[in-house]
Amino acid sequence: MLFVAAGSPATVFALVPLATAARNAGHDVFVAATEEMTPVVVGAGLPAVSLTRRTMREYMFTGDDGARLTLPADPAERMRFGGHGFGRLASDGLENLRALSDVWRPDIVVGGTLSFAAGLLARQLGVPCVRHAWDMGEPLEMDLGAAERLAPELSRLGLTELPEPDLWVHICPPSLLAPGAAAGEVMRFVPTGRQRLTEPWMYTRPARPRVCVTAGSRASREQDLGLLDGLVAQVGSLDVELVIAAPDELAPALTEGRPQVRAGWLPLGTVLPTCDVLVHAGGGQTALTALHAGVPQLVLPNMPKLVPHSRRLTESGVALTLLPGEDAPDAVVGACRELLSTPAYRERSQEVAAEMAALPGPAEVLEVIEDLQAG
Repeated sequence: MLFVAAGSPATVFALVPLATAARNAGHDVFVAATEEMTPVVVGAGLPAVSLTRRTMREYMFTGDDGARLTLPADPAERMRFGGHGFGRLASDGLENLRALSDVWRPDIVVGGTLSFAAGLLARQLGVPCVRHAWDMGEPLEMDLGAAERLAPELSRLGLTELPEPDLWVHICPPSLLAPGAAAGEVMRFVPTGRQRLTEPWMYTRPARPRVCVTAGSRASREQDLGLLDGLVAQVGSLDVELVIAAPDELAPALTEGRPQVRAGWLPLGTVLPTCDVLVHAGGGQTALTALHAGVPQLVLPNMPKLVPHSRRLTESGVALTLLPGEDAPDAVVGACRELLSTPAYRERSQEVAAEMAALPGPAEVLEVIEDLQAG
């Protein structure tokens, strides 16, 4: 079984539970990702192969002609722009996947939501293809943008649009799936991520309410340090214990002058069950990890594609969402205060956690996938 991820840790983490179940069941497994992400694959105990030496950021902001690209201001155009970037990644990665299949031919290809090379390779080889959701779903505009960029590759396969997978695997609980989501298997979400040595405070609930703040695994000095620093100042004004989930290199700047704040890479699956609120930038894997822990969320989506599922979280009663322009410091503090003081948010979050726990696990869904190859 060949699993195809992309160029960020979340695209790998989402596939790890099913890929591990397949390997544990005795299947030969490879996980393909950008070379930058292969250490994440290896760190999860899985064999890695390189899709490309280029980074996801290069594919997003460099055109086929080498020209530098600028992110569109219009939200819909921005999502198509993202689809073009994933299309460029698929086009380049497909060459390496074809070379791999010449000597190691997969019987089944499992591609992440926007890993479009998976479907193209499976069609060329004549083997089943599974499209595996990375989180709570991606907007249709991403697929449309990818199809535009991949038109030559599709034409060579006799196609005019992206090939339909033989099976969808969702990891979002049914009550939060997007309207119109493709039919398929819904698998229990398993929190996965780079681990570290756990310390007692991580799995011990403190006397005061604990709030976790994060901007995701790709946070950097250039991109998210200011956002995180502002959130720390805002949330820190409340009578809470504050923990910040961020790359270790950001920890010194975030804790300077704040000896009571803990910051660094945290195993969220361990820490979140001890928290009362999670404040985050809308990442789907982060949101699902909070749902799994039954923790209310304050969502500040920093990309247009994150807005639809952020709204579904709010409509479901597990979160509050502040869109860009609504996220003034007073609004952030007020939303945190509401989440901390209103039991209904935690009660609803725990209901969703129970819904997730009752779903079929990776080993059970693997049996359905095995039947595709047998058929």
